[in-house]
Amino acid sequence: MLFSVSRLAAAVLVGGGAANAAYSIASTADIKVTAAQLAWDLMQYYDGNKTGKTPGILPGPPPQGDYYWWEAGAMWGALIDYWKLTGDSSYNDVVTQAMLFQVGPGEDYMPPNVTASLGNDDQGFWGMTAMLAAENNFPDPPSTSPQWLALAQAVFHTQANPDRHDKTCNGGLRWQIPLSNNGYNYKNSIANGCFFNLGARLARYTGNETYAKWAETTWDWMTSVGLMDAEYNIYDGGHVEHNCTDINKAQFSYNNGVFLLGAAHMYNYTNGSAVWQDRVEKIVDATIKVFFPDNIAFEVACEEHMSCTTDMLSFKGYVHRWMATATQLAPFLAPKILNVLKTSTEAAVATCKGGDTGRACGFKWSTREFDGSFGAGQQMNVLSAVSSLLIGQTGGPVTNSTGGTSKGDPNAGSRSDSFDGKEIPATTGDKAGAGILTFLILGTAVGTFGWMSTGV
Repeated sequence: MLFSVSRLAAAVLVGGGAANAAYSIASTADIKVTAAQLAWDLMQYYDGNKTGKTPGILPGPPPQGDYYWWEAGAMWGALIDYWKLTGDSSYNDVVTQAMLFQVGPGEDYMPPNVTASLGNDDQGFWGMTAMLAAENNFPDPPSTSPQWLALAQAVFHTQANPDRHDKTCNGGLRWQIPLSNNGYNYKNSIANGCFFNLGARLARYTGNETYAKWAETTWDWMTSVGLMDAEYNIYDGGHVEHNCTDINKAQFSYNNGVFLLGAAHMYNYTNGSAVWQDRVEKIVDATIKVFFPDNIAFEVACEEHMSCTTDMLSFKGYVHRWMATATQLAPFLAPKILNVLKTSTEAAVATCKGGDTGRACGFKWSTREFDGSFGAGQQMNVLSAVSSLLIGQTGGPVTNSTGGTSKGDPNAGSRSDSFDGKEIPATTGDKAGAGILTFLILGTAVGTFGWMSTGV
């Protein structure tokens, strides 16, 4: 079941004037020109396609570079959407090389070189990008390589394995995968959100109800443990030694975004059920209320005092993309979402006037000025926002019954490493950067983000 929102999206998102002298989003042609330049500038942060470099990753992890493994996986998703929305295939070969190089020996996005900091969320972001490739009908890899759908299934199957689930906190995925990793004692929203998101999307793509049941179970767990409250605020996580009752009240936009997109898929998969309509509508309302003051994206946990980590500087773009896609799956959301995204994008491109090029994008969109903060995340945010203005001019996510060509594998993930009882050697950089962001709020964490656990 796929709905069309093209006329409304085209009218709402493409209309409007130029946001600054450097970039215009006044017309479809302008949007594509702007997006092309933003994509080019984003790719200047990537050197994995150069001789002697590692395909698939951004420079890092710290102290070798600014970026952790997961963010590159997210970046390839932004470029897959860029290709679909603009038709520009300039980066497709680079994306395919990157996505296949990082699959790991089990073809499950658990490469050994990242094991010492491998979280369910890290693996989940690569899995969601593989799922996106299948849904967007991104060109299939050679038949001798793992296929996009099979890779998404492998990630989900490994995360659904009983080895990843236990009775602490009455269920839910832990943040980290190997038990020796810092953060293994933490269960957080983003790990479970990626799992929910993949389950919902696999259910819709394949029609297999087992995936949908996992998605339902994960949503129910989130609400029962209190990580998602009655107002659809989503909090970061809790420790297993406290039965997840020590909930850290930090709120990050990508948590809302990952559940919002999954809920839109569940709405579509269930043919517009009242339950999922209510859920997706309320999570959209909560997301706009918390993360879009004055209809401009704002990272509430860190932006005011610019205490954001490199990871957090990339969240706005995911939320823009996921909210836009939600309007294709649940068109009744379009009036709520599209004007917000348009206003937010106008503010975003207005920040793109910094750096050596004079067009580097900043982070504090509400200022409509370049704030001196630039990098792959900030650039990816604006690329995602601009590209998403074209959401009404393309078809929605396909399924295996509506033109999807990617091949699945019911045994995907069967060759994965469970890491049971293994001590994983770690470098200083690995331990410093374990996972996406929750290293900031583990049991011993204090300092910059210490205030978050109070719910202030």
